[in-house]
Amino acid sequence: MRQRTPVSTIMSKHLIALNRSDDLECAEMLFKRHKIRHIPVVSGEVIVGILSYTDLLRISFADAVDESESEVDTLIYNMFTIDQVMAKNVVTVNSQTSIKEVAKILATREFHALPVVDDGILVGMVTTTDLINYLIDQY
Repeated sequence: MRQRTPVSTIMSKHLIALNRSDDLECAEMLFKRHKIRHIPVVSGEVIVGILSYTDLLRISFADAVDESESEVDTLIYNMFTIDQVMAKNVVTVNSQTSIKEVAKILATREFHALPVVDDGILVGMVTTTDLINYLIDQY
């Protein structure tokens, strides 16, 4: 295993992103359609936050109401904006950050995805799943 392999070798480059003006129903649809758990929130190409599927689950009260799940989700999602639910103080790395450094960050923090930003522009995402797949490939 090489010590300085850059994160750019394992990060996702084809990004699904949200804008602050998008709604939470749109976010849920993207999570489900693309089978992802984290979506960067951007203004142009600049990251302003990150929304996780867990963030949506935290605000959902579907089990507590006697209506269909989709109706409840719509009702709840209309009460909040992406800006209110997303994490705003996003930790980022650049594409030359080593995989080892990324692994250390993810191992010590309470999140499972890091946006990759070069010169202020979002260029990728790296997740704990990317790291596990990298390790599997090494052995």
